[in-house]
Amino acid sequence: MFAFDRATALYTLLLILLLPVAASAANQLADHPSPYLRLHGSDPVAWQLWNAATVARAKRENKLLFVSVGYFACHWCHVMQRESYKNPQIAARLNRDFIPVKVDRELNSGLDDALQSFSARLNGASGWPLNAFVTPEGYPATVVLYAPPEDFEKMLAQLSAHWMASQSDIRRLARQAAPPAAPPPASVSLTGERADRAWQRFLAAAWQEADTLHGGFGQVSKFPMAPQLHALLAYYAAQPDARLGEFLRLTFDQMAARGLRDHIGGGFFRYATDPEWDTPHFEKMLYDNAHLAMLYLRAAGELNEPHYREIALGALGFMRDELLDASGGLYSSTSAVDDAGREGATYLWEPGELKQRLPADGYAAARRVWRLDAPRSFEYGYLPAEYRAPTANERRLLDEAGRVLRPFRLARRLPKDIKLNAGLNGLALSAFSAAIPVDPAYRARADRLQRFLLTKLILNGRLMKASVQGRVLPGAELEDYAYVVQGLLDHAEATGNGGSRTVAGELARVAWRLFSNEKGWRHEARPLLATLQPAPALPDGALYSPSDVLILASLRLLDPALRRLARTAASWRVPEMERDAYAFPTRLRVLTQAAGGDTRVV
Repeated sequence: MFAFDRATALYTLLLILLLPVAASAANQLADHPSPYLRLHGSDPVAWQLWNAATVARAKRENKLLFVSVGYFACHWCHVMQRESYKNPQIAARLNRDFIPVKVDRELNSGLDDALQSFSARLNGASGWPLNAFVTPEGYPATVVLYAPPEDFEKMLAQLSAHWMASQSDIRRLARQAAPPAAPPPASVSLTGERADRAWQRFLAAAWQEADTLHGGFGQVSKFPMAPQLHALLAYYAAQPDARLGEFLRLTFDQMAARGLRDHIGGGFFRYATDPEWDTPHFEKMLYDNAHLAMLYLRAAGELNEPHYREIALGALGFMRDELLDASGGLYSSTSAVDDAGREGATYLWEPGELKQRLPADGYAAARRVWRLDAPRSFEYGYLPAEYRAPTANERRLLDEAGRVLRPFRLARRLPKDIKLNAGLNGLALSAFSAAIPVDPAYRARADRLQRFLLTKLILNGRLMKASVQGRVLPGAELEDYAYVVQGLLDHAEATGNGGSRTVAGELARVAWRLFSNEKGWRHEARPLLATLQPAPALPDGALYSPSDVLILASLRLLDPALRRLARTAASWRVPEMERDAYAFPTRLRVLTQAAGGDTRVV
């Protein structure tokens, strides 16, 4: 990609060796509130924070920024830390030749989203750890995901040499790789016909992705894909269709029965690594469990499957029992590995222990249904899941086995990301509020979470990004405002609390002012990455589109100014959606609501 001749490289290297060496900055993460960033505080890498001062330093020293993005529950992030960032030789090169920056993706979701998109365009793949090399002007030049230390060190050496020899070429190519600036959004009419056409494109794309044998979407790993499932449930509620109902039941049944769900502790793992949902990746995220609790509650009614409510309440029980902080907020995630570094060991059982703890008939049911008689799929034991369909009697015995094993499971120590993220707690407030009609006892949990958000994460009318052990982190992004506004509205409608509706309106007005203008939406109020351009709508990902969530919430508020803003933004044409309707399911609900369509699609 970058060509240079040997003589130029040797001359440049000699010149650099003769220049005074700038003192490397110290690692800034040792006392950071983010548990993920603090984990890197003892690395020999001189990690800096992603902020204007760091970008200014890169310009001053004329170095590439090495922006490494990960999160607490990311298994391969920890592997790369152990193999590469703890390596003194690799650290020395990073400190000398680059400005190393560590990012918690849950604190900088806009930056992460932009770099993930760049990685997908460049390499056809994205994920974490994501390590991007960014020019001092803020343009990503190249990116690498997980790499073994030998390969990673070789890449650093090559890129360092290229930068010394061909800075202008790297800068030019990085600018050329940036997406072009989009024109201001064009408005089109808000009609039922337009919404119907968009729904038909989405349904056609969804059926192309649908796995009609095992449920869910795709044929490799399986993620819950909550926004897509929500849209399909909404469509089914408005226009019942036998084929769609069968696919939705299959998907909800498989996610609940197989390895994606924790059958002992409740709740769901982040994703399954196989199309049959058998083998989970063992981290558990607050956002997945909030999403799936709400989806299963809704599916119980729309699909006439009352037992889905128990699955939803199990996810809420996990959130309450394992993520609840003394302040009333909820932690972001639990790790895939236990305190001893063993992946999945928290959730796995040896047959001998099960035989000791369960009655004979309970163990017999577990042995058959959980496949304890088959070769093990995991290093540290067997995962309880319905790998074989249980009889009615076996299901009763396994429910009792779960109650017996649960205290022993909860006693196992598991690292947690104790960051109390505003947006994720807004999602949790929606989930607990949705459960109140099913069990009024959830009113107390929802009220407590509402008080936490109002008293701990809103300061001087602005939303904060997160709180960790009393330390507040500013920098809330669009997703935080959108999910908190939605959560407060859901709480108001479930409880009649007028204060929640009032604050929701106040925060919505701030969000529109900070993150939207005539050019479109942006994740961050003041982005530092040069490629972050406004867009007429932000796509859905693992979480719902924050721009469309805010539009839907604003349409529910009684403020005429907010409703006008929402209808204007809903009218914007989204060319990307016309090319890939599958990526914009929440936008479909926006179009229907703004056009005055069926309220069941909310």
